[in-house]
Amino acid sequence: MKNYFMNRKDFLSAVVPLTTFTSAFTNQTSSSKTHALKKIPPYLKKGDTIGICCPSGYISLEECQPAIKKMQEWGFDIRVGITVGLRDFTFAGTDEERVKDLQQLMDDRSINAIMLGRGGYGAVRIIDKIDFTEFEKRPKWIIGFSDATVFHCHINHNYGIATLHSKMCNSFPDDFSKADQTQIDSIDSIRQCLVGEKMIYKRLPVVQNRCGEGIGPLVGGNLSIIEQVTGSISNLHTEGKILFIEDVGEYLYKIDGMLWNLKRSKKLDRLKGLIVGEFRIKPDDPGEEFGKTIYQMVMEKVEKYHYPVCFDFPVGHVKENYALKCSVRHKLTVSKSETILKEL
Repeated sequence: MKNYFMNRKDFLSAVVPLTTFTSAFTNQTSSSKTHALKKIPPYLKKGDTIGICCPSGYISLEECQPAIKKMQEWGFDIRVGITVGLRDFTFAGTDEERVKDLQQLMDDRSINAIMLGRGGYGAVRIIDKIDFTEFEKRPKWIIGFSDATVFHCHINHNYGIATLHSKMCNSFPDDFSKADQTQIDSIDSIRQCLVGEKMIYKRLPVVQNRCGEGIGPLVGGNLSIIEQVTGSISNLHTEGKILFIEDVGEYLYKIDGMLWNLKRSKKLDRLKGLIVGEFRIKPDDPGEEFGKTIYQMVMEKVEKYHYPVCFDFPVGHVKENYALKCSVRHKLTVSKSETILKEL
C-alpha cells in the first residue's frame, strides 16, 4: 500500500503486509496468571465464517448489512446471531439472550471469528456468565471496540489470547463509494489483520509527543471500560506493555479522574509506551471550565516516567479507527519526524 502523509485529522495510513507467523505459541515467561500472550487465534482464509452477535447494545439487521456485504466481498461466510435485531430497551436482548448467543458462537467450531454488532453498554453484565472453556481450547478472533474492551481486558487477563480491537458492524459506511480513503483503509485493516498480515502504522509527529522507543504486547481500549473493570477478574495488566487509550462523550474532569485511576492503580508505572488515541470530549458546562487539555492531563500523570508517548493516534470513536491486535508484541517508535507502531 502506498505510504503518504496527511494532516492531523487525516491519519498517515501505512498498512504494510509483511509475513504471517504462527497461529499459536507460548511465551517463555508465561504461566496461567502472567497475562502474557499464549495463543494467537488462527488467521482466516477465504470460505471461513465470521459470526455476528450483540453482547451489548441494540442494532438492527438492516444496519449490519453494509458490514455483512463487505465481509462477504472479502471472501468470508457470515453467520448472524439471534441478538442482531433483538431488543430489550437499550440492550440487544436480555442478559440471558445475549449470553446464549455469544456462547453459541464461541463454542461452534465452524465459526472462525466473532464480530460484535456495536458497543454501547452491557458486556460487563454478562462477562462472568460466559464459559470460556471451549474458547480457550480453540480460540477465535473477537472483534470490536468501545464496550468490547471488557472482552479484550478479560481475555488478556485470564487466557492470554489475542483479540482484535477494531470497528464493528455499526461503523461500516452505507455506501463505500462515498467514504473517504482513511475510512476505507481503516475498515480494510480489519481484513488485513484477520488474514494474518503484520501491521505497521505511521503517523505524523505531534508537538506534545515524547520521543523514545518501546517493545511489548499491545493492550488497551476504551478508558472508561478499563476503569470499569479495574480491580476485577477482568483487570487489565499493563506492566511491560504498550498501552493505548481512547474515549468519547466524557467531560475533561471525568477524563482527568480516569487518568488518575490509571496512575494510582499503577497501570502507568512500568509501561513500554503509551498511545493516546482520539478523545471526543464533551464541552464544559458554563462556569465549570476545567482548564486543562488532554495533552496536559496525560503528561502530568507520566512526567516521572521515560517511555515514549504518542498523541492523536487514529484509534477510537472516529472514522480513522484502525485495527489493533491486542496482546500481540509491537514496537512503538516516537521521533521528531514520525511515529511508527509496528507489529513484531
